[in-house]
Amino acid sequence: MSSKYEIIIYWSEADQAFIAEVPELPGCMADGRTYQEALTNAEIIIREWIEAARELGRPIPQSKGKLMYA
Repeated sequence: MSSKYEIIIYWSEADQAFIAEVPELPGCMADGRTYQEALTNAEIIIREWIEAARELGRPIPQSKGKLMYA
């Protein structure tokens, strides 16, 4: 795994797919038919999100590690 960003993966009954969200990168999410496919797709989309932010001159959040949710 090349990313240091937290990835939250869950099953979506509505989408019939695993959803992978990256909370620290707004709007960054991916999906997949399997857990592993969702994780792989998330890694790809993280790289693409960072590349797009650089090209647009937008700030790239630093990874904070494990996030806490209530």
